Amino acid sequence: MIRAVKGTHDLLGTALAYHRTVVEATRRWAEAAGAEEIATPIFEHTEVFERGVGQTTDIVQKEMFSFTDRGGRSLTLRPEGTAGVVRAYLEHGMKVWPQPVRLWYAGPMFRAERPQKGRQRQFHQTGYEVIGAAEPEVDAEAVALSWRILESLGLRGLTLKLGSVGDPADRERYNAYLRERLEPHAERLSEDSRRRLQTNPMRILDSKAPPDRELLTELRVRPMLDFLGDAARQHFEAVQARLRALGVPFEVDPAIVRGLDYYVRSSWEIHHDRLGAQSALGGGGRYDGLSELLGGPPAPGVGWALGVERVALAMQAEGLSPVPAPGLDLYVVPLEPELVPRALEAAAAFWPELRAQYALKARKPGKGLQEAEKKGARYAALLGPDEAAAGKLTVKDLKTGEQRTLSPEEVKEWIRGGTA
Repeated sequence: MIRAVKGTHDLLGTALAYHRTVVEATRRWAEAAGAEEIATPIFEHTEVFERGVGQTTDIVQKEMFSFTDRGGRSLTLRPEGTAGVVRAYLEHGMKVWPQPVRLWYAGPMFRAERPQKGRQRQFHQTGYEVIGAAEPEVDAEAVALSWRILESLGLRGLTLKLGSVGDPADRERYNAYLRERLEPHAERLSEDSRRRLQTNPMRILDSKAPPDRELLTELRVRPMLDFLGDAARQHFEAVQARLRALGVPFEVDPAIVRGLDYYVRSSWEIHHDRLGAQSALGGGGRYDGLSELLGGPPAPGVGWALGVERVALAMQAEGLSPVPAPGLDLYVVPLEPELVPRALEAAAAFWPELRAQYALKARKPGKGLQEAEKKGARYAALLGPDEAAAGKLTVKDLKTGEQRTLSPEEVKEWIRGGTA
């Protein structure tokens, strides 16, 4: 028997119910803020991610599923959503739309890394992007939406960690400081961090390797927030003020640097207290230079992504149930073999107003009602010779036991709460 590829999984049953619940919560809140849905391709030209995500990131250096197509082009399964959304913004001339442009998305992402709980090689994210505005209000808007979505799912063990990675000049100063502090102790760093020390020292702060964590603590390395310029600091303070006004709780975390090179200024993560080491449910930040990296004009932006599987794990940890898939409204049971085609016609006549199904074989009334209950239907409709001749159905409410013989239109009225 052929099984799913390692690091991938099928979505069905309860897992799909959680997935749908998270996606629909994102849709409801993002569209309430005026966002339009966007669906970008699951693969892009590799340079979209090399330029956008950054050559020095673990994603580009280690984790991308890249391949050469028959035309000799290098393509990559998307490891994250923002770069593709900004590429689409540029390609479709959204710069001339009323600014800023708000977009949301949901879909699979791919990373060639060791499968772990809540993060497989194919995983799913929902995301929100605001492109074309640099004001701190849109940063606060984005942060607040990500928080409200998780709150709306019933989650309570949440912590919002807010930071800033400053402007490019601030980062240059900070990287120079990190090199000065860490180079004398380079032999104590992990192999990855020794490489990062030359390419992007800030990435060392995000390392989980014990020797890196021990050295950073021992040297009392100053945080990025100490190196913010006036403009970045004013922006960071304004974002905090807006979040307080919106009633969104947060804690300033100087260690938040995020894993993508395109971030500037605002950065944040939301963690859950019952998921152990892999506690981040999602995060985001500002990416004002990403448009230029992809060959476009300046277009400041800010956005976030939530890991659907991680959010589902958090919901399960708190004992929260997903929104169940809607069950059948009506199950039509033919009482004679020759009435099976009529049962199909009867069920199909209710689509799409009602969710209706029919039995493929004739059943005795009692057996038919039991089958309807097993199918999860609220109502069962018996179709015998008398009903067929009269163009009616004998319908039973499987919860109350009430039974009526009605025309199809009367059945609709009754099921929809009318007075048939």
